[in-house]
Amino acid sequence: MAEKLNVGVMGTGHLGSLHAKMFSSMEIANLTGIYDVSAERAAQVAGEYGCKACTTPQELFDVCDAVSIATPTTNHFETATLCLNSGKDVFIEKPITSDISEAEQLVVLAAKNNKILQVGHIERFNPALLSLEKYLLNPLFIQTDRLAQFNPRGTDVNVVLDLMIHDIDIILSLVKSPVVKVDASGVGVVSELIDIANARIEFENGAVANVTASRISQKKMRKMRIFQKDNYISLDFTTGNSEVFRITDADEKIATGYISFGEIGAGEKKKKVIYEQPEAREVNALKYELELFVRSVQTRTRPVVSGEDGLRALQVAALINEKIKESLNKIRKSG
Repeated sequence: MAEKLNVGVMGTGHLGSLHAKMFSSMEIANLTGIYDVSAERAAQVAGEYGCKACTTPQELFDVCDAVSIATPTTNHFETATLCLNSGKDVFIEKPITSDISEAEQLVVLAAKNNKILQVGHIERFNPALLSLEKYLLNPLFIQTDRLAQFNPRGTDVNVVLDLMIHDIDIILSLVKSPVVKVDASGVGVVSELIDIANARIEFENGAVANVTASRISQKKMRKMRIFQKDNYISLDFTTGNSEVFRITDADEKIATGYISFGEIGAGEKKKKVIYEQPEAREVNALKYELELFVRSVQTRTRPVVSGEDGLRALQVAALINEKIKESLNKIRKSG
């Protein structure tokens, strides 16, 4: 069994305190230190989870081998650079940074220092998505709706980087093809940044994704619908459940757990529609992704969501933001 990994957490806001809680409960890791610009807050969280409250980043580095960064996005680049240059493997919350150039520098720096860099795109570990592991996913069209009630905590970045980037990352992981075109629109409603946005992403292989995100919705919704040859798949990231509808040959035997909705077509081309609700894995998505980070560090293997993955998601998000800006400029000129 691998030796326990000593992990420190930088940033003790809502997410940072959750990171501390998860690491403190792991059998494969030791939570050894906490650092925050607020010494009082660091002491509070450290006391709660039984680790050292560090007053400087260096003091944290002295007691850990890997660092989990949960600071505001605007501080990600500076904080991650400091960690990587200090010889620490890094887990960094999404988005990797708010600037493409900075993200590129972090990816290069991690590779240069031979350090693990994992980005916290937590929805990759949602039970709804994990339940589809046995299915061959080759999407032709994807529809996503991610709607949330307003929370001032996320307004250091716009809704594309705050919410939509979750779906961008998943879409890029499913569609193995370069993005060739992006169209988007969006507006700011309750903040100075974009609060609701819609984007259409077209891929070289012909696949299309229509992505909507809002942080001013009355009701929460986190759904994805995947359409592909002979399959329709619905995912609900809130409940962690997924549903699969597939068309198969009429004479195929139905396995236990499947429901047939009857036959379609005629003659020798008859088909039938099969419904299945895959069993959802009972998993704490945050703890699971942090455990996988620890395993990646221990085995020196590429993380499930690498720095390169975080960079690609950010690049597409930047394209969407650029198109939104162009759309708003047209509206202003016409008005």
